[in-house]
Amino acid sequence: MTAIKNIAIIAHVDHGKTTLVDKIMYHCRLFRDNQNTGDLILDNNDQERERGITITSKNVSVVYKDTKINIIDTPGHADFGGEVERVLNMADGVLLLVDAFEGPMPQTRFVLQKAIDLGLKPCVVVNKVDKPNCTPDEVHEKVFDLMFELGAEEWQLDFPTVYGSALNNWMSDDPNEKTDNIEPLLDMVLEHIPSPRVQEGSPQMLITSLDFSSFTGRIAIGRVQRGHLKEGMQVSLVKRDGSIKKTKIKELFTFEGLGRKKVEEVQPGDICAIVGLEGFEIGDTVADIENPEGLKTIAIDEPTMSMLFTINDSPFFGKDGKFVTSRHIKERLTKELEKNLALRVMETDSADKFLVYGRGVMHLSVLIETMRREGYELQIGQPQVIIKEIDGEKSEPVEELTIDLPEEVSGKAVEMVTMRKGEMLSMETRGERMIIQFMIPSRGIIGLRNQLLTATAGEAIMAHRFKEYQPLKGGIPQRQNGSLISMERGKAIPYSIDKLQDRGKFFVDPGEEIYEGQVIGENSRQDDMAVNITKTKKLSNVRSSGADDKAKIVPALKFSLEEALEYIQKDEYVEVTPSHLRLRKIYLTENERKRNKIV
Repeated sequence: MTAIKNIAIIAHVDHGKTTLVDKIMYHCRLFRDNQNTGDLILDNNDQERERGITITSKNVSVVYKDTKINIIDTPGHADFGGEVERVLNMADGVLLLVDAFEGPMPQTRFVLQKAIDLGLKPCVVVNKVDKPNCTPDEVHEKVFDLMFELGAEEWQLDFPTVYGSALNNWMSDDPNEKTDNIEPLLDMVLEHIPSPRVQEGSPQMLITSLDFSSFTGRIAIGRVQRGHLKEGMQVSLVKRDGSIKKTKIKELFTFEGLGRKKVEEVQPGDICAIVGLEGFEIGDTVADIENPEGLKTIAIDEPTMSMLFTINDSPFFGKDGKFVTSRHIKERLTKELEKNLALRVMETDSADKFLVYGRGVMHLSVLIETMRREGYELQIGQPQVIIKEIDGEKSEPVEELTIDLPEEVSGKAVEMVTMRKGEMLSMETRGERMIIQFMIPSRGIIGLRNQLLTATAGEAIMAHRFKEYQPLKGGIPQRQNGSLISMERGKAIPYSIDKLQDRGKFFVDPGEEIYEGQVIGENSRQDDMAVNITKTKKLSNVRSSGADDKAKIVPALKFSLEEALEYIQKDEYVEVTPSHLRLRKIYLTENERKRNKIV
């Protein structure tokens, strides 16, 4: 039996989790010296690289001083809390990473709360101590206060700490003594993280995540709690509802480095991947064939937001995508439900429309972006928060919002948040920046990021996490400006755009194909206006001076997917195809819009 340590790395988004895992892998010589695999090795899908965040948790294992360390890298963004919650079940301890300048942030609270509730041993890593104006000792105090506040027990409050910079590849017991490697961190793991407790009894393993291979099908991943699992063994699956199903393990793998190693037997306490189980779901228990005993299943937080997914029925449907029918969309959403636990899909009275519930705009936009890249065409309605009735009173989700921004623009931010029914909780100055905390309804956060970035010239950093349901807060001001809507189908003509520029901002470039009912710009006034930008200049044979001035056109505004979703109104859709994002009215013609006016 080899000694095993299972650790999860948890932290707020951008505090350096994935970078730290890189350095641990390099230090434990997972790669040959001539193999340069770059940085952020575990962020291996395109969206993770582009957004610079971790979306799905990953397993990797290294060997240090004859001990196998299984490391789980987790996402730091609040919308992917469902991922973090379930993978913490595989760990015995957590490395809590905290930025030496920012200190504990909203998401640090969220993931730490989960780890403390599960009774995991925390070890603290104060990262980025080479930042100017950082205060490692104060941050250490704050982490202690936070743990105390979250109800940690004494053995959890007595946590070891290392300081350092993962990016510059050093860790040390003292923030002022720079070392030349990250050994102090790995020594801390060996010394303080408990080894898995081995219980006697029949085999038990809780399935905490899924993988998929086109050769072998679905793969169950989890940690063996007790007993040994063997290749070819007959096992029972204890489902979430308590029902029991007989199945067989075809192959077993343990994690080794970045890959997996095929084994014949897995010892208790190790994390493994099982191939060949049939009909399993996350939260099921793999148990003994004769007398199966289920483990406590995983509870996942409820979704807080919904969006309407529907087929693309615009005049340009099917030009880009391979999958355009409602059957395709339904199959894809059902497939996503298997591994995305915080997601729910409800059918509506129309066969073409599906209500998809998730943890936030980002959670759902990652799914939409993935579908778009796979060749799907679909349309998405405005994000709506989920209103519940609690004790006979309508209640809505409320979030804790932290904004970090330069001091001179803080007044503007406070004004914007209070307009959206936010309440200020605290305000503190750090160097030249202000950290302000609010409680704000989730409805108020939709569309806030864009406005904040505009008002603070891109300087604001926003983080928020779901807190609880509270009674409805009343109306929140929506977008002030109306839309410019195309009257005709055709090509956008520079001459027409030039003549209409004083009416508002345009979202389309000259020469772009547009259709009737497409939202092509933002009106400078409050109401919607239909305009025709497919008109060319009338050519006559009479010349006059000044008639042929060059058209000077302001570049079009281009939205990212999240921005588009936050921008649209109730009577608009975002049309998503593999190569285009278009905004459109639900009813394309003027007559239909008047007839079905949404008041």
